[in-house]
Amino acid sequence: LVKELKQSLGLPAAASFKHVSPAGAAVATPLSEAECAAYEVEDGGKSLTPLALAYLRARQADPLCSFGDFCAVSDVVDLATATYLKGVVSDGIIAPGYEPEALAILQAKKGGGFIVLEAVGGFQEPLVEYREVQGAVFVQKRNDAIVTLDMVSNFVTTKKAVPEQAKVDLVLASITIKYTQSNSVAYARNGQICGVGAGQQSRVDCVKLAGRKVHTWYLRQHPKVLALPFKPGTKKQDRVNARVRYIEGDITSSERPSWEANFTEPPAPLTEEEKAAFMATLSEVSLSSDAFFPFRDSVDHASKYGVSYVAHAGGSKGDPAVNAAADEYGMAMCHTGLRLFHH
Repeated sequence: LVKELKQSLGLPAAASFKHVSPAGAAVATPLSEAECAAYEVEDGGKSLTPLALAYLRARQADPLCSFGDFCAVSDVVDLATATYLKGVVSDGIIAPGYEPEALAILQAKKGGGFIVLEAVGGFQEPLVEYREVQGAVFVQKRNDAIVTLDMVSNFVTTKKAVPEQAKVDLVLASITIKYTQSNSVAYARNGQICGVGAGQQSRVDCVKLAGRKVHTWYLRQHPKVLALPFKPGTKKQDRVNARVRYIEGDITSSERPSWEANFTEPPAPLTEEEKAAFMATLSEVSLSSDAFFPFRDSVDHASKYGVSYVAHAGGSKGDPAVNAAADEYGMAMCHTGLRLFHH
């Protein structure tokens, strides 16, 4: 994944994997002031190298799911990246190399139990891949297609003018879902995945699942979330978990005492009206799907999460209706002609 991101976009790239799918992925793009606050980044990110920035963004796509992740990066790990990794709960990393100081930090993590892998430069995967299931063997050609900026150019909607950043985000989302359990979709904005929907039998359920993650990701930047009065000494992951539950809002009576114990005083609720008003300010989000959208329902639901740009394979009998739905919402939609199933 990160190798292909670097190859296609020319930027340092990182991914945060949990089990068989990425929880997040990103390339090195500057952080906004709101993102710095939501991600608890001091000094405006000035101390972060491009690689450290890429991994921070990848992990901050969904820090709840990235707890105990396995990190993959496209470049040699530097001191800043290793220092950031030292402060988060992660199980391992794979990279093309390590600076000596960075390697020393990572080898000491988890009392020496942190897994450090070095990728073999120039390794070429076999063109044929195999899966064995209870004695039955399936064989197919590996998906060796590389998603590039040229592949997000066939826009089939009325809106065809697309900024370069949106094309970068469409490539980022498309490469991410290439390595995500199907069915899958991914939302991206400003060089960062902000929602992955993986392993659903229905494509629209992928859109809904990933959309819920976009909802949480963006609301973490809401002023009331940023102002939550945490007690001194509250652990980083406890702050992450508490913010997510605050945004979700469905805290049970039994859960509430332990949740409120994170704060110096009980926070005022974040109302549904406040959430809706803040979400209405989200725009310029890109969405990619690992196969065509057969119905307009996915576009209808994606419109709730600031989606302005969409990429999917196309080729469905439902394409005219899906294209028309995108036009209704003022989205720019392109057909890549490429399915990206991953099983």
